[in-house]
Amino acid sequence: MASRFKRDLARLTGGTLRNIELRNTMQIKIIAAAVLVGVIGFMSAYTVESGNVAVERTLGKVNHEEQLQGLNFKMPFLTTSIEFSAKEIAIDINDLTPKAADNLSLKDLDVSVFYRVPKDRVSELMVKYAAAAVRGADGIYMPAYGLLVREARAAIYEQVSEIDSLQLHKQRELLQSAVLEELQGRLEQSDAGDIIITRVVVRALNTDPSIEAAIREAVEAEKRLEAKQVQVEIAKKDAEIEIERAKGIAEANKIINSSLTAEYLQHEVNKALQRFADNDGSVVVIPANMQGFEMILDSGQLRRSNQ
Repeated sequence: MASRFKRDLARLTGGTLRNIELRNTMQIKIIAAAVLVGVIGFMSAYTVESGNVAVERTLGKVNHEEQLQGLNFKMPFLTTSIEFSAKEIAIDINDLTPKAADNLSLKDLDVSVFYRVPKDRVSELMVKYAAAAVRGADGIYMPAYGLLVREARAAIYEQVSEIDSLQLHKQRELLQSAVLEELQGRLEQSDAGDIIITRVVVRALNTDPSIEAAIREAVEAEKRLEAKQVQVEIAKKDAEIEIERAKGIAEANKIINSSLTAEYLQHEVNKALQRFADNDGSVVVIPANMQGFEMILDSGQLRRSNQ
């Protein structure tokens, strides 16, 4: 009786254990399936930040339809996505020492070049300049970055060579415009419409100390020249004043001479003699018959004026 009870108990216990094992196995399978579904879902979905685009590659083949910002889906395990910036990108090019038109080298030139790539042209540039794309600190790739660095340096050196070193510090805006035009022209020849240069900024422009001294001397000389020009203008005005004054005197004398007559002068002489006579203690010598006054009065000239 006891042995039979033991056999029944063992049979029941074994069935219970098998049921537990089956349930545990089922739970593990469900958990594994859920994890697999989660992994597949995670590998299938990705997001693209605002202003960026993603380029998908499936088994080495690039999809040239860029994926825009927001939530996107791809084939798990088979498709990879690379996020590129479609915003304005800045390239800082520092410590340049180009030669100016007068064959003098700058001590230091720092320039920032800003560019952007149209969203629908990113995949083409990715394929064409795969090695030139650079990954930023935020993990976003910058398309054709290396290409822009090389072309920008060449454009800067080219345009600096067109301006004298003594004029560069005055021609920053001209240099910026010239570099932008030169760089955009270079890019249009190889990649028309794919890369747009938005701005060029000269951040620092330091010439050689000897050039700085020459610039200071040139500025001082220019200031001296300006001062001399002012003095010349003042002298011209003074001369014009003197000329006008002389013209006035000459015109006045002309008027006076035209109005003088012998009778009027004789009248003035008589008045002068009267004043001499009234001055006590004075001696006045008068030529006999007033003949000596003809030398002073020039009566012949007076007669011509009277006529």
